[in-house]
Amino acid sequence: METARCRAFLAAAETGSFTKAAEKLGYTPSGVSQLVNALESELGVPLLARNTRGVAPTADGEMFLPAVREFLSREDGLYQLASDIKGLEVGSVAIASYSSIATHWLPEVIGAFQREHPGIKISLFEDIRQEVMERLSSRRADVAFVSFREPMEYEWIPLAEDRMLAVLPRSHPLANADGYPLSRIPQEDFIMPALGRDDDVVDLLDRYSIKPNIKFTTREDFSAIEMISQGLGMTVLNELITKSWSCSAVMLPLTPSESITLGMALPSLASAPPAVRKFVEYAAKRLTKARA
Repeated sequence: METARCRAFLAAAETGSFTKAAEKLGYTPSGVSQLVNALESELGVPLLARNTRGVAPTADGEMFLPAVREFLSREDGLYQLASDIKGLEVGSVAIASYSSIATHWLPEVIGAFQREHPGIKISLFEDIRQEVMERLSSRRADVAFVSFREPMEYEWIPLAEDRMLAVLPRSHPLANADGYPLSRIPQEDFIMPALGRDDDVVDLLDRYSIKPNIKFTTREDFSAIEMISQGLGMTVLNELITKSWSCSAVMLPLTPSESITLGMALPSLASAPPAVRKFVEYAAKRLTKARA
């Protein structure tokens, strides 16, 4: 299978246009179209649906995308290995992460890593857990910074334990208490981040057989915190997301105490391209040492 055909298909699928794919790859639009046509003939399935507005992956094309990304990543890894042998550090690392980790941990790590490895390109995508893990499964990310959840189908590198906190308005009757009892949650107006399903929070509530009265849902934790500051309800969040956030909400530890494990997930460290392996090992060493 020719990698040029795969790169043309991937670029067209991601940009939604033969013209944009051509600009990205340095080809002509007709050249990209011919490469995709040749790949479709080779595989015997239609990969892209064409219309006047552009192109989009077919159902078969969506199924092929993760495998194509993996195939191209392995080829890139060979070139990176050759560069390493010659003493040149090149490559790229695509990171998907919780916004809390991207805000409080990764800027320092990425900055230090780039100073030591300026030839390696880093891209960072912040999102909720569902999107972070989808990026990893579709191979649009090389490594994900998330919390541990069973089943974990990827190689897992733990970094730190992070407490879960109750976030309350200052007018709440328990605002000055030493802790917040989990058993009280059903009595509250609950604000659920992550599109109405924060996996860490849902897992916690399920383990205690707690059914919250979900009054509002948000996409981002920050939106939930601001709503709480206005007295619209309460929520449960991991402590890291609340760091350096200036607001009038109150943060209390849960009783009983609960925490989540934050870390890195990736398909395989041993078979990762050299640039990815360098970054993962560097991040693990730096973050575990900082939190020892």
